[in-house]
Amino acid sequence: MSNETLFFICGIALAVSAVLVSFVGLKVKSFPGKAFPVVILWFAVLVGGATTFAVLHAQDEEKAKAAETEKANTENEAQQNDVEGDEGSEGKAEAGKAPAEAKGPGGTLQLEADETEIAYDTTKLSSKPGKVTIDFSNPASLPHNVAIESESGEQLGESETVAKGKTSVSADLAPGTYTFYCTVPGHREAGMEGTLTVK
Repeated sequence: MSNETLFFICGIALAVSAVLVSFVGLKVKSFPGKAFPVVILWFAVLVGGATTFAVLHAQDEEKAKAAETEKANTENEAQQNDVEGDEGSEGKAEAGKAPAEAKGPGGTLQLEADETEIAYDTTKLSSKPGKVTIDFSNPASLPHNVAIESESGEQLGESETVAKGKTSVSADLAPGTYTFYCTVPGHREAGMEGTLTVK
């Protein structure tokens, strides 16, 4: 039998006893008489029992709440560990996909603008990884330049804009495919671009 049940039994017995003693006391003038010590003892037992079981019941509730809280904390920690574990796995996976390094001899490439059209003399260049330089010459009076762009669209380098002159652009390039193009407004759209393969 639980402490809660015993507390309610003592409480009900105490209430019923109080009502009965009051009723008998009103009906019988000589009550409690010689029974007074017994009545006092009875009430003392009931009050003591109710108090004791009330305290024990409160302790039981505290233990139950503490157990629930500990269980909830354990579940939360487990969920956090799972999340951190997933993030750690993602971090390791990302770390495993380390970007290729721009190590190597590189190279110097030659590129020239067409003298009469908005175009380069080639649309394909190739080099080894490392520091890649494009030496650009423009024999036309129309100004041109050359820039290097990564696959993600990031500009990695840009030369000066020249007319009837020479310039160059350099960038440290890892193996991959890049784009070279003229940044003068409208020239790239007119077809002044090409592919730079690094391998």
